[in-house]
Amino acid sequence: MSSDSSSGRDPNEAEATWVNDRTTFQRVYDVVTGLTAYQPADVVADRARCSPDGARNALGQLAEMGVVDRRGDRPVEYRRNESYFQWKRIERLAAEHTSEELRSRVERLLDEDADLQREFGVPDPDAVPAGQLGDATHGEIHDRLEALARWRTVRHDVELLQRAVSRASGRHGDGDIEASA
Repeated sequence: MSSDSSSGRDPNEAEATWVNDRTTFQRVYDVVTGLTAYQPADVVADRARCSPDGARNALGQLAEMGVVDRRGDRPVEYRRNESYFQWKRIERLAAEHTSEELRSRVERLLDEDADLQREFGVPDPDAVPAGQLGDATHGEIHDRLEALARWRTVRHDVELLQRAVSRASGRHGDGDIEASA
């Protein structure tokens, strides 16, 4: 019996536990959280280890709840609804942190954003010209691309955290003050 060296568990055993311990609906939900491209119910059923009818039923419920986007007729295809998962993250941040904690995180990210603007000499990661990598070594190019990816993440996180600040402020009654980007 081979085992997954990173966790020390047999991957087949882990899958069997997942199938046995979770309902069809829960397994379909688990699968759709990773669907960034539209997929038909048959593909979801295969990944969720359930029948196509079971997957269609769960997907229909998830579409009604706004968890998945649905398109087409034959075949109907589904993918995760990014807006739903963004809302869910904002709600979780607002519930788990005070508005002061969230504001502090926003300020740290805004400082990092300003540092990256100075480093690249442009106001936005998408404004970095491709030629700026010029005669750089492979390692330098890798580092610059990694910094650009981090910058995009910083911008995304600032937006989410500002929305969470607003939500937490309303929830805790401490005003509706947002940090500005």
